[in-house]
Amino acid sequence: MSVTTERATAVFEALRLALRPEGVVAREGALEMRICAGTACHASGRVGVREAIKEELASRGLTDTVAVVETGCHGFCEQGPIVVIHPKGIFYPRVRPQQVAAIIEASVQGDGVFEKILYRDPATGEPLAHEADIPFYSEQRRLVLALNGKIDPFSIDDYLVRGGYAALASALSDDDPEAVIDLVEHSGLRGRGGAGFSTGTKWRYARRAQGDTKYIICNADEGDPGAFMDRSVLEGNPHAVLEGMLIAAFAIGAHEGYVYVRAEYPFAVERLQAALVQARERGLLGRDILGSGFAFDVHINEGAGAFVCGEETALIASIEGKRGMPRTRPPFPAVSGLWGRPTNINNVESFANIPWIMTHGAEAFAAMGMGDSRGTKIFSLTGKVANGGLVEVPMGATLRHIIFDIGGGMLPGRTFKAVQLGGPSGGCLPEEMLDVRVDYEELSASGAIVGSGGLVVVDDTNCMVDLARFFLQFTQDESCGRCVPCRLGTKRMLEILERITAGDGRERDIDLLDELAHYIIDGSLCALGGTAPNPVLTTIRYFRDELEAHITEKRCPAGQCKALITYYIDAEACTGCTLCAKKCPTGCISGEKKQPHVIDVSNCIKCDTCRQACRFGAVKVHSGIEQPLVAASQET
Repeated sequence: MSVTTERATAVFEALRLALRPEGVVAREGALEMRICAGTACHASGRVGVREAIKEELASRGLTDTVAVVETGCHGFCEQGPIVVIHPKGIFYPRVRPQQVAAIIEASVQGDGVFEKILYRDPATGEPLAHEADIPFYSEQRRLVLALNGKIDPFSIDDYLVRGGYAALASALSDDDPEAVIDLVEHSGLRGRGGAGFSTGTKWRYARRAQGDTKYIICNADEGDPGAFMDRSVLEGNPHAVLEGMLIAAFAIGAHEGYVYVRAEYPFAVERLQAALVQARERGLLGRDILGSGFAFDVHINEGAGAFVCGEETALIASIEGKRGMPRTRPPFPAVSGLWGRPTNINNVESFANIPWIMTHGAEAFAAMGMGDSRGTKIFSLTGKVANGGLVEVPMGATLRHIIFDIGGGMLPGRTFKAVQLGGPSGGCLPEEMLDVRVDYEELSASGAIVGSGGLVVVDDTNCMVDLARFFLQFTQDESCGRCVPCRLGTKRMLEILERITAGDGRERDIDLLDELAHYIIDGSLCALGGTAPNPVLTTIRYFRDELEAHITEKRCPAGQCKALITYYIDAEACTGCTLCAKKCPTGCISGEKKQPHVIDVSNCIKCDTCRQACRFGAVKVHSGIEQPLVAASQET
C-alpha cells in the first residue's frame, strides 16, 4: 500500500469515527416539525411557537415520535415565524401559538393541511401547501443555503450525515494543496464580500508567500444596511464555513484562523462557538486533524460594528488590537497581513461555497453563471417588496427575476421606482435597468456593484435625492477619517445634499456633486471612500430630473422632503369627523364638526399624523413649498 493510499484510508476512517449521529439516526423516517430559529423569525415570535409545539405534542403523546428541530434561517423572512412539516414538505407561515394545535391535528396526526394559514400566491391568491411549490423557493438555486432550514445548527451530526467534512477529508487524503487551489481557481469562484477577486488566485498568492506562519481570516463583518446574508449562513450552517476555512488553511499552509464577526450577531456567535467545540471534540479542528498530520484551529474575534472594518487591512488592525483603519497597499495581506505574516481573507459566503465545489467539481460550479461571474450569489431582498428575505440565484440572473419572480413584486398599490444594489457603496438603478444581469462587470457598467449582496427596493413614495443623502450619511458617519478625500469630501457632498433636500439647492450643485465624487473616488485610501459617491452618481445619472425639481422648482416629486411639501385638507373630501384635529400634536387643525377643516401651515410640523389618521383621503400633501390653491381658498 502506497503512502498516499495509507493516508487516504486513515483520513476517511477517522471521518467515519467522527460520524456519531446519535440524534440524527433516531430521527430517520420520523416526522419533524422544523421551526425557523433565524433572527427574523425569533423577532416575530418563534420561541412562543416552539413552546406551544412542545406542549401540544406532549399533550397528545407524540413527544417521542415527532422531532422538534430548530433550524437556521429558512430565507423567507417576510413570512416568519415559519414551521415546515418534514418529510411532507408542508409550509406554514406566520404561525401563532394558538394555531399550533390545528397544525398538528391536520398535518402531523393527519394527512391534510390547516388551510386557513397557508401561504397564498400573491398573483393568484391560490393557497400553496408545499414549500417546493412556492415561487420564492422554487425560483432559487440553493448551494450555500442548501441546508439552511433543514439542519440543527447546534448539531454537528446533522451536518456530518449530509456529507459534511467529506470535502475536507478528500483534500487531506489527497495531500495536494496545489490541486485544491487549481480546483477553486477553475471553478471561477470570486470573492462574495464585494470586491469579486478570484478566490483561487488569492489563495495561490498566500501559498507562495514566504513565511512559516500564515493565517486564515473569515470576514463576517457584515455592515451594509439591509444586509444579512453572512449572518444567516453562520446562524444556519456554521460547519460549512468552518470546513471551507479548513480547506483554505490546508491549501495555503496556515495553522491558525480567525472569524471576525459582529458582536451584534449573538445567534451567529453562539452557534459558531458551539460548532468550534464540537469540531474539536470530533478531531476536525486542532492537532492532527483526521489523522492527517495537519493542524488548524479557529478563534472568534467579535467586532464592535465599525463598517470600515469590513476592509481587509482595517479588519486586520482591529484583530491586532489597534484602531480599525485601512493602510496603504502594497504590501497586500497575502504577503504581509496579520502581525506581518501572510494572511488570506475571504468572507463567509466565499468559504461556505468551498465544500460544494470540492464535492461536485469545478465544472459543475462554473456551469452556473455567465462570463467571468460563476456559481450562485446570495442576496438579502428588502424594502418595498412583497416577499423579502434571503435569495440565492445563479450569477447572471436579472434584477427583474429576483425582485418580481422571486420577491413577488411590489406591495399592493405601489409601483417600482428603483433598487439600491450593493449596499451604501452601490448604486440606485431605475425600472429601465431591471433586465440588467447580476454580473460583476455588467453591474459595474450600470453604476451599481454586486457588493456583498444587499438589494433594497424602493417605490414611488421614495425620494431618490433623500435616499442618496441617507446612504451618503451612513458612509460619512462610518468613515475612519484617515484620508482627506473620504473624511472631508463625503462631508461636503452630504452638506450639498442636505441643502438640496432643505429647499436651498443652487444651480451648480449637481455639477459640484459630480466633481467632488470623482475626486473622492480617485483619492481615497480604501474602498469605503472609493465607492461612497456611487449612490449620488447613479442618482445624477438616472434621476437627474428629480434632483433638478428639488433645486430649480423647490419641489420634492415624491412628497418626502419636509421642507419642500405642504399639508392641506381637500374641502370636498373632508367630512368634518375631527379625527385629524384630535390626533394633531401641535393643534394646528381647526374646523367645526361635520364641516371641512383647515391646516394652519405656519404651525404644521409635517409629522404626517393627520394624513395617516384620515379615513377619507382628505388630508393631502402638496409637493412644493407654496401653499396649494385649495388650502388657500379654505383660509379665505
